[in-house]
Amino acid sequence: MRSFFCAIILLAVSACASEEGGRTNSPVTVVAEPVEFLEEEQVVEAIGTARAARSAQLFSEVSGRVTAVRFKPGQYVRQGQVLVQLDNRQERLALQLAQVRVREAEQLLARYRRIEDTGALSDSQIEAGETALSAAKIERDQAAVALAQRRIRAPFSGHISFSEIDPGDTVTPQTLIAQLDQRGRLFVDFAAPEAVFNRLGTGRTVDVSAFSDPDTIISARVDAVDSAIEQEQRSYQVRTVIDNSGDRFRPGMSFSVRFVDSGQKRPSVPEAAVVWDGDGSAIFTVQDGKAERTPVTISSRREGMVLLDAAIDEQTLVITEGVQKVRTGQEVAIVDAPQRDPAKVQVADKEKTVTAR
Repeated sequence: MRSFFCAIILLAVSACASEEGGRTNSPVTVVAEPVEFLEEEQVVEAIGTARAARSAQLFSEVSGRVTAVRFKPGQYVRQGQVLVQLDNRQERLALQLAQVRVREAEQLLARYRRIEDTGALSDSQIEAGETALSAAKIERDQAAVALAQRRIRAPFSGHISFSEIDPGDTVTPQTLIAQLDQRGRLFVDFAAPEAVFNRLGTGRTVDVSAFSDPDTIISARVDAVDSAIEQEQRSYQVRTVIDNSGDRFRPGMSFSVRFVDSGQKRPSVPEAAVVWDGDGSAIFTVQDGKAERTPVTISSRREGMVLLDAAIDEQTLVITEGVQKVRTGQEVAIVDAPQRDPAKVQVADKEKTVTAR
């Protein structure tokens, strides 16, 4: 009887061992999908400052007392419009005197011409008359310039700023009258990192949005880039142009700038397909029905997906589900993958976002 029970126990142990061995050697059910290649993206984010396409600080060319201020703060003024009038009484008198001297010189030279053929005058006297007339005209023109300098005019059309000048004030060439801005177009200048110098240049576009209106995204064209790299910050200045015909923005406003650059195509897999062990990150691919560990380096991330730096091609099958159950060389049984929404084109890996300092 004892021998009979021992035999039964031995048979049971053998059956269990046989079942366990069968489970070890049987294929593991996994989901595997062909690898997808996506373009790697690099994002530049910076803060830009707006300036008017044309801007000028207005100063008087001469010293004098203000007799009239002919503009209001924020007013749109035309090119050549008189903005400030200085006391010009002496200059008007000087111009009148110069005009009288011109007429006298003209009359004297005319008399010389009438008797020139009689021989009563020498050639030197005629030349002296001509010289006197030329000098009188120069004095007249100088007086006209001095009179014109008593009026401060708009050098171009645009909007004028606040001013601290009032009638009765005395101004000098160092006194700021006002600032004039032509803001139908605005330049948005920002610093870009040296790493994108060859990709972010003239003709490219960036997205800008004013801090005062962050929901409005404007496509701005790069108008110019600086000729040198700033050594300490390792950045360079970029100038973009935006249309401001609606007069929504003002010079000096801050703008958020974003530039997305598409790079080389890289293999991408769901985040769940990447495993980590003592040797680093890896994925499991399917080769000849067996799982094979393939080392990878994560280049960037998108929502739910990772872009890889790895030696794999478009025909490679990557295990996306069940990866924790497989080992190198283990046979796998592939089942259909569940439906999954495509990855959104939004870079989330902060290591690939370059922010200008």
